[in-house]
Amino acid sequence: MQHENTETFDWFAIARQLKTISQAGKFFAKDDYELKRHEDIEAICARIVAGHTQTPQSEVLRLLQQDSGYPTPKVDCRGVAFQDDKVLLVLETEDGGWTLPGGWCDQGLTPAQNVVREFWEESGYDVRVVRPLAVYDRDNQGHTPPYLFSIYKLFFLCEIVGGEAKTSNETSDVRFFGMDEIPPLSKGRTLEKQLHRFYEQYKTGNLTVDFD
Repeated sequence: MQHENTETFDWFAIARQLKTISQAGKFFAKDDYELKRHEDIEAICARIVAGHTQTPQSEVLRLLQQDSGYPTPKVDCRGVAFQDDKVLLVLETEDGGWTLPGGWCDQGLTPAQNVVREFWEESGYDVRVVRPLAVYDRDNQGHTPPYLFSIYKLFFLCEIVGGEAKTSNETSDVRFFGMDEIPPLSKGRTLEKQLHRFYEQYKTGNLTVDFD
């Protein structure tokens, strides 16, 4: 019997699939026995992730269990604001990379309301949402590092209407950058190709909304 080359074994894809199966299984479980089977699958997923990272298995399991109910994509929203042909970016304290202001969408708020809130919290600027620019699947865009769950990323063109540059507990700097001076980015949040695409849409007045 030939053994599979472990170097080409995509452990992360398998862990993600196990996570999805276990989460859906726990949601639809009809009895304690079935629930226990899917909790066991979840524990196997945690062992796989812990075995390939520096994270303790108990911590991985805790993170996996935070996402409950039927598995659906999480939603990240970001605001894109230009001034004098420069884009506003904030410096993330978590990884030291620059990004468009934004974050997870909160329940009870519309996508536009989430963008306005996140923009103000991370940059100090008040904005008006003008229109959507893109709806992207995070995996298809090539963001790193990968997540164990699926993420949709919503980007909106914004107009600054007030406020002033101000950092937060999540950001340590706020600046405008030209397209030829993009700093090192937080690639889990924003990619350079996206900034150039949004600038093109902004300058040409292209009303197309990118997707996927």
